[in-house]
Amino acid sequence: MPRRTTRQIHVGSVAVGGDAPVSVQSMTTTKTADVDGTLAQIYALAAAGCDIVRCTCNEEPAAEGLAQIVPRSPVPIVADIHFQYKLALAALEAGVQALRLNPGNIRKPEHVKQVAREAKDRGVPIRIGVNAGSLDPDIAERHGGATPEALVASAQRELAYFAEVGFDDVKISVKSSNVPVMIDAYRLLSETVDIPLHLGVTEAGPLPGGLVKSTAGIATLLSEGIGDTIRFSLTADPVEEAKAGRQLLEALGLRERKGLDLIACPSCGRAEVDVIRVAREAQDALEARKIPLQVAVMGCVVNGPGEARDADLGIAAGRGKGHLFVRGKVVRVVPEADMVAALVDEAERIVAEGIDARLAAADENAEAIAAATREELLQIQGRDANHSEERVARIREIADDPGC
Repeated sequence: MPRRTTRQIHVGSVAVGGDAPVSVQSMTTTKTADVDGTLAQIYALAAAGCDIVRCTCNEEPAAEGLAQIVPRSPVPIVADIHFQYKLALAALEAGVQALRLNPGNIRKPEHVKQVAREAKDRGVPIRIGVNAGSLDPDIAERHGGATPEALVASAQRELAYFAEVGFDDVKISVKSSNVPVMIDAYRLLSETVDIPLHLGVTEAGPLPGGLVKSTAGIATLLSEGIGDTIRFSLTADPVEEAKAGRQLLEALGLRERKGLDLIACPSCGRAEVDVIRVAREAQDALEARKIPLQVAVMGCVVNGPGEARDADLGIAAGRGKGHLFVRGKVVRVVPEADMVAALVDEAERIVAEGIDARLAAADENAEAIAAATREELLQIQGRDANHSEERVARIREIADDPGC
């Protein structure tokens, strides 16, 4: 369907706006300081069709967690910032691919502009995330409450602050839990700016009502050609948000329908193989066979099976071998040269026999071999192969600097 023309920005490797496909977003519900738990949820979201994931950055330990999460995430990470502008600076230091700022929560212009300057220097985009529930009191009073005009005025004020420092790498959301208000706000905004728009009905609630409200608002706008990236804000497992978003885009013909969901880590200091090559070969082979599974290709056995434990099937590399896992459990160890062939073979067996049968047929020694390999790699590479501790130290310096 025809879409409104917008400028294009990039959130990491994901293009937003212009002629890019409409992307799906969600947000983790874990404590960001819980690195392993957050990464497991990120991988589950990616397997469900999520293109971009937002994580809260509400305290210093969360920023430190981001420094370890970002290099191991399969998708770009957006830091969600509320109230504390220093945490936005810390998140940038952690390496996030985007920020989300709520104009109603960070109100001092000098703080907003300082964050924008730093984001500009790093080439990191910012989402202006206007929310009906947290409007500046003066804007709400001037417009008679959280009206569509008030939401757009809040976004325009933030844009003016950004313009003062020459920052325009921006996308905008004007969310409300009231569907008609949300629709009218985005319509008005789309007539006012050519900036990419992030669609969502905030605080939509639990299933099924939240799904209905989100679909009503988002689908209405997408059918009018408005919107460049979307999020279903449900009171549910965030994987349900990603699935709903992907299914909506496929139903509207805005994203290609695929049987295979293949996710892969972006590689990091622990990678034992060329992840890009292995992932490409696996994707080609599995798509040719029309395998309807969620499949993960991971660069190392240290983090791989745990981070992608919600995938139906996956393989991780370690010391010249491929560790094949089903739902996070290592079931077989094969030579590195046979990784793709083993992955395809196991995928076909899962389709024919079912996951439970394949778990029951696991090699009883596979888990022990994987554990030994993991420990060997930790001894060789250390526990901080991505040098995250250096970023954490810098984050602490920013937090402790009275001049910031």
